[in-house]
This record gives sequence, structure tokens and C-alpha cells, in this order.
Amino acid sequence: MTSVQLARDVVSALVEAGIREVVVAPGSRNAPLSFAAYDVAAAGLVRLHTRIDERSAGFLALGLTKVGSPAAVICTSGTAVANLHPAMLEAAHAGVRLIAVTADRPARLRGTSANQTTDQVAIFGPLVTYVDVGPDGAAVARTALGLGDGPLHLNVQLDEPLVPADRWVPAPDSSAIGQERQSESAYTRRLVPNAIPRGPHTVVVAGDDAGPPARMLAEAARWPLLAEPTSGSRTGDAAIRTYRLLLGGPLADEVERVVVFGHPTLSRPVTRLLQRDDVEVLAAPARGAWAERPFEVSAYIEARAGVQAPDESDWFDRWKAEDARVSAALDRLLADEEGVTPHEVAGAVARALPAGGLLVVGASNPVRDLDLMVPRYDVGTRRKTIANRGLSGIDGTVSTAVGAALGRDSTRTFALMGDVTFLHDSNGLVHDVHDPEPDLTIVVVNDDGGSIFATLEQGAPEHADRFDRLFGTPHGVDLASLCAATRTPHWAVGSLPELEQALASPNGGIEVVEVRVRRDNRRDLDQRIRALVSKSDQAAGDPR
Repeated sequence: MTSVQLARDVVSALVEAGIREVVVAPGSRNAPLSFAAYDVAAAGLVRLHTRIDERSAGFLALGLTKVGSPAAVICTSGTAVANLHPAMLEAAHAGVRLIAVTADRPARLRGTSANQTTDQVAIFGPLVTYVDVGPDGAAVARTALGLGDGPLHLNVQLDEPLVPADRWVPAPDSSAIGQERQSESAYTRRLVPNAIPRGPHTVVVAGDDAGPPARMLAEAARWPLLAEPTSGSRTGDAAIRTYRLLLGGPLADEVERVVVFGHPTLSRPVTRLLQRDDVEVLAAPARGAWAERPFEVSAYIEARAGVQAPDESDWFDRWKAEDARVSAALDRLLADEEGVTPHEVAGAVARALPAGGLLVVGASNPVRDLDLMVPRYDVGTRRKTIANRGLSGIDGTVSTAVGAALGRDSTRTFALMGDVTFLHDSNGLVHDVHDPEPDLTIVVVNDDGGSIFATLEQGAPEHADRFDRLFGTPHGVDLASLCAATRTPHWAVGSLPELEQALASPNGGIEVVEVRVRRDNRRDLDQRIRALVSKSDQAAGDPR
């Protein structure tokens, strides 16, 4: 079989498996795959995107897939493949079905000094399923696409000639039926099928991608809902806005049982709660390559577990009352600060997100600031907040946001991130002039460095003489000039009213709103916020 025909068969298999977005990074060895992708796009079977940077391409495909628009990313051989690794690892730990199709030299050139040839087979490690697709391996690739969850790597051996002699017109029925993937859960035999007893003082923890079941259980049981902003559960009356602060106070001592959904990642107080010997933990099965929980689980429950009877004590009412008190105190504290605070930026973005809107939030401080500031959204308003919480890295956040904006039909799309995260993927602003461009407002909280470290152990006063060089890393980058270089509209704001005006006045396309905030007071501000709830054994210097 020629490489051209092999590439067409592989791309046909992608379409048959339900792939509707194809991201191509240009290269020579992947030319047969690129030509095939172009032809299926011309036939209306997929939408084609091109990116000059493989890392950005991978995260663009990840963002598309995370919002329900299944994507594959195609690249050439050599270091190009390695640049997909961050996106594939994030997909593995988040349980996202991202497909990487990498071009390789023929097997006979492996182990030689052939140009741009390395060992690409299983290059992403044991967490990513792979298929080494030889000249007659299209059927194997098709089978792999129909099985399993999580990311898949198709490494396609392509020999010369690499350019087709004709235009391919794919059959209209190539995309008729997507194959249903089959997978088995390691937890099947360990699930407790019965409804959860009313039992002792209980809270529901909703981590990343927990979904509506966490909210539904909390409301039915009258249990406090401790929901991260990317949980998909931060709606309704049970959600506790300041739960992270309240876990540093006396209410936390009374918790006797925790029901966990999703992947909790944001809060050390939550981690400490789950690791307590005197707390029973029930958990729904987790997604991702490492599905085992990092804490002791008493029993696993169905993903849509119910409760035998609601809690009729004052447990829930006490959490609500304390949440209202601390929320009011937090808002007063922030309002009294000089200049706009990162927390107020997060709050403004959260308030501006309309029904049917999408928010992509970066790692480090922005997602934690949002955690304290996001309002209690109404149930059923289709607001969606996502983040790369599988590995919680800052890699590819701009590209993830662009992909998500392209992949979901939203009333408005925001991205919220810090300056280091923005700089880490500034290539995400670069795209082919022929590519579709979404309407996306990227809000960059710029404190000229890594303020997350100021709130951690590294930011303690005794390390001040080395902090900036090792952790703070002030960069002094002029973001307006950087945006101008990519012809991205840029708006610098210096106050909360200016920010609110910018958020309410989109210009269309991708635009950047930069908000400069202080970094020198970040540690002190976090300590004063935590002091709103007092507890004698609260860990000093631990903001999360």
C-alpha cells in the first residue's frame, strides 16, 4: 500500500470514529496525512485547523475535545512528536479522548542515522494507548479508534512518495456512523449500589469535571456542596462559596463523612480533610489514567448515587449562615484594598459570564481566586467552566481556550489566566489566516511574575533574598507589544469599572484584556483572607 493510500485510510478511520476537527502542524513526512485531512475537510466531513507550533496544535485539539467537539492532531516526525507530549499527558490524566496521529519514517530506518528519525513508538509512555501503523495497519488503527477511553497515539509509517498524484474525494458515507468505544471500569465490582444512608455530618466535594450528580445529591441530602469552579456542579442553593476558608475553621472539625465526585485539585484544606483518620470517605469512580484516589476510600458509589433521606438537622443551615458571613467579610476586605485585586478580577469575569457562556481558566492563582469569587449560578443556565486540571499545568492554556471557543456554541467565551501562563503559550495567538477565529476575550492578570509562589512555603520572609530570582521571575514583558506583533487587539485596564466595561464591550475575534495588579502584597492579602475564619491549628503560610 502506498503512503498516500495509507494516510487516506487512517483519516477515513478518524472520521468514522467520530472525529469532527483535525488540527495539522505542517511538515514533510506528514504530507500524505495533511493532504488527506484537507480533502475530508473539503468534503465537509471535518473542520480543518493549522498551527505552526505542535504544542499549541495539541492543546488546540484538547480544547476542542474537552467541550464535545472530538479532535485529532496531526504532525510530522522527530521533535514535533515530543511537543505533543504535554497535551497528551493532560488528556491522559483528565480522561479526555485526544487522538494524536504522528508521521514516522518506515521501520527499516529505525536505529539508523536517518534524518528526523527517532523512536516514536510508545513515545508518550504507558499512560497513552498507541498503535504503530505499518503499511498494512489501517485496520488495526480503525479497531483501536473504536475501543477504550483516554488519549490514543497512532504512529503512522510513511514512505516516499509523500505527495498524492490526484485529489481524493472521500465517500459521503465515510462519516455515517461513529463507532461506540468500549471500556471497562476497574471499580465495577467495588461499587456500593444502595442509596447513601443519611448518616453523620456529611459534605459533598465536587472536584474537576464532577458534573451535576454532585449538586443533585447535595440538594437532595441537604449537605453542604464544596464545589470547585470547574466541577460543573457550582450551581444551586447547596454550593458553599467560601468552603475553602471554612475548612480552616471550627465547622471542619465536625465533618464526619465526605462524598467525593470528580478530581479535587485546588485545595490543601480539602486534601487534609480527605486524609483525616476520623472521616469516612465515599467516592464515585474517577476518570483518567490514574483512577485510584490519592486518599483512603471507605466505599465507591455509583456516579449518580442518591440518599436514603435528607439531613433534617441544622448542619446545612449552619454552613450556609457561616458562608454568608464570611462572603460578606471577604467582599468588604477586597473593596477596601487599594487598586484592583486578582480576586476582584476573577469575580468580574465570573459575573460577566452570561447564560450559555464558556469560561476557560488557567492554573495557579486565577483558578483559586475564581474559586472564592464565582457566584452561585442558577441551575440549567448552561454556563461552563473548564480548565486543564488533569495535571494542573500552565502549558497550552491560550490554545486550549481557543480550541474550546471554536468547539462550543457559546453566547460568550472568556479565558482567565496569569501573565506567566499567557506568556507560556503566546504562540496560541498565532494562526493561519485561513483558519476560523473564535470570539474570545482573554483576561490576563499581570503581576509581572509568579505570585502563586509568594503564597506558598517558598514565599516565606526567610527566603526573600532569593525569591524573585528563583520563583517570582519578573519578566517585564510589554504585553501590548506582544499582542501587536500578532495583530491581537489589546486593552489595558487599571480599575474594576474599566474591566467591567471591557468585559461588556467585546470587539469580536480574539482580544486580550490586561489587568495589572500588585504582587508584593499577595502573601499578606492571602493571610488576611484566611484570617476571616479562625482556627487554632490552621497551617500558617498555607493559602490553599
